Amino acid sequence: MKNYVEGKSMIVTGAGGGFGRLISQKAAALGARIICADINRANAEETASTIAKEGGCAQAVETDVSDLEQMKRLAATAVAEFGAIDVMVNNAGIMPLALYADHEAAMDKWSKCIDINFKGVLHGIVSVYDQMLSQGSGHVVNISSIYGNFPVLGAAVYGATKSAVNYLSESLRVEARGKIKVTIVKPTGVPGTGLARGVVNNQAVVGIVGHNAPEYIALMRELIEGKTKPEKLDPNNTDYIVLDPAFIADEVIHAINQPSGVSIGDITVRAAGDHFVL
Repeated sequence: MKNYVEGKSMIVTGAGGGFGRLISQKAAALGARIICADINRANAEETASTIAKEGGCAQAVETDVSDLEQMKRLAATAVAEFGAIDVMVNNAGIMPLALYADHEAAMDKWSKCIDINFKGVLHGIVSVYDQMLSQGSGHVVNISSIYGNFPVLGAAVYGATKSAVNYLSESLRVEARGKIKVTIVKPTGVPGTGLARGVVNNQAVVGIVGHNAPEYIALMRELIEGKTKPEKLDPNNTDYIVLDPAFIADEVIHAINQPSGVSIGDITVRAAGDHFVL
């Protein structure tokens, strides 16, 4: 397959770790030039450094996605460095799952979730929109979630932000009329990203598994205690339950690695054995 990633100018938000770091590294390995954006400068610089050590091209830029002016400066940096913005990956996000009853403890985190997950994606789109249209082409990849598919207990705010990401994405696709390709990526449970650290109330997690909660809880207990059967940790087995973040990053790269006239619109990635997730 032809390498369509080579030479592309890319911005990746949340590039300091998780999906963002993996996407940045994998794209750079294929010859893309990366602006690694993250609110944590040290983490962004670590990602850029690992890319440079492998012979890739990357620059770290400290950026708060909730601040539109910072996002505009981020886009301007990409244009100044690489002459264009071919791909914008809106990856930065947090996951403060909580029940409405947890509002006293959760409200500040919910507000931050809206600022990052919803406004951050909007700011990402707005910051590159004019540049991509003036180029005559571009690609926006938005990291959503299966939580955005339908409302469940414990994910009122987080799920609403991811549903909003889906809506923003499809609206952009329709309005841009092919000049800007749009891809929505919806991961299922991926423990390796560290997103779970933002959960306010662990009881809120059971909403996405519904009546399968007892099975899910038992599987997670086995995982924590190191008692998980080997086949459930083997991606070559249909009982695989713990999705490695690299599989999500690979699908993002797959969506980017397409000819200009081919747009992959919606990707859901799950471990085959996580049938307990609704």
